[in-house]
Amino acid sequence: MSERPQTLTIGIDARAAAEVPAGRGRFVRELLRALADLPDEHRYVLYARKPWGEEELDERFSWQLISSGEPRWHLRTARRASRECDVFLSSNSYLTVWFLRIPAVPVVYDMTTFEPSMRPNRRSTVIERATLGRAVRRAAGIVAISRATADALAERFPAAGPLTNVAPLGVSALPAYTRDPEGTHLPDPGFVLAVGTLEPRKNLPRLVEAYSGMGETLQEQHPLVVVGALGWETGETLAALDSLGDRAIALGFVSDAELAELYRRCDLFCYPSLGEGFGLPVLEAMALGAPVLTSNLSSLPEVGGDAVEYADPLDVESIREGLVRLLESPWRRMELSGLGWERARLFTWEQTARLTLEALVSAAAKA
Repeated sequence: MSERPQTLTIGIDARAAAEVPAGRGRFVRELLRALADLPDEHRYVLYARKPWGEEELDERFSWQLISSGEPRWHLRTARRASRECDVFLSSNSYLTVWFLRIPAVPVVYDMTTFEPSMRPNRRSTVIERATLGRAVRRAAGIVAISRATADALAERFPAAGPLTNVAPLGVSALPAYTRDPEGTHLPDPGFVLAVGTLEPRKNLPRLVEAYSGMGETLQEQHPLVVVGALGWETGETLAALDSLGDRAIALGFVSDAELAELYRRCDLFCYPSLGEGFGLPVLEAMALGAPVLTSNLSSLPEVGGDAVEYADPLDVESIREGLVRLLESPWRRMELSGLGWERARLFTWEQTARLTLEALVSAAAKA
């Protein structure tokens, strides 16, 4: 085994920074910002179709723009990165790993495409099931965004266990909200807030059923506000929301500033997801002082710890009991608000960047 130089040239699939508004796009943008703040001397080559945030990055970062579509982009990028870099972070696809001739570190966000009960996106399911196994075999290291994801990955692909580094996500300051008379009209304070792409895994039909059984007074005092873009298989979710009439307010996709204001205004944030790779909305809600009721499954207890309350997402009565208990107890909501704010401080993008960089340096040393 040859020694690697202390200063590495690190390739990163940075497409999502400019192409994906949330999810993986948020991860890549925050990771780049945090890497830029670290006092290292590594060089970063960012492979994408179009650049993002050049004003936030220093001279250690350079963009290599490759305009090809799928799947040719992965082949062309792998060839260039193999010539130009010492190690590569595959942040948005497992396919690139197949073609690299340098150590590769894929990021695994979740394993939901291997769980039919969550009714994952069909296209993602086909692609990830076809590509992840070979990526694990070729990887020099793996980054998982939670221990739950790392464990689920190792259960399906045992070889991934010793390769996997857990790098929890962080929380950043969301922009301040400025009322725009022509923009989205945000509801008055006091509502129950649910956030996430409208798709089966977010479990909104059960939340609606639980909410509708609370009693009229609580519903009148605390309307249900739902934020999130349309995903897939939305029929059941939209029908459930329609059944509430004016007790439900569906805002669709909102800006980061509007989302932050909604977290601040809500009386309770409810996130009864059937499974998450991490559960960033829970962390963001805690950071902005929202009391949280969330699922007791997958990664969500890693994020919430003792600072949130939990419900069984498969049990409507468990969700309903949590809603009623918290909405009828302002004191408990205030307590959770303080506990959540303190716990959220433990999660930083600096930590995410450091742990990811450690995985890349370790992988490079294996060459």
